[in-house]
Amino acid sequence: MKGYVYILASKRNGTLYTGVTRDLARRLLEHQHELTPGFTSKYGVKTLVWFEEFDLLTAAITREKTMKKWPRQWKLNLIEAMNPEWQDISHYLHGL
Repeated sequence: MKGYVYILASKRNGTLYTGVTRDLARRLLEHQHELTPGFTSKYGVKTLVWFEEFDLLTAAITREKTMKKWPRQWKLNLIEAMNPEWQDISHYLHGL
């Protein structure tokens, strides 16, 4: 079963949220429409700026746990390497 690790941002260099899911499109919809109360709805973190796909959900969970321990700058570097303009990349999910 596939898994995804993703980073949402409130704005460029703003508040970040790192998460893991098996259905990224569904989870992003939940974040963007504030369907579940929590961190992302409280701080307006709705823009998908980075994600990584894994063949196994367990591998995605391991990666997310590792990334949550990273310094903020490492996450910023990861985003900048893939998405230097910090654009919403949710349109890539249509092919998943």
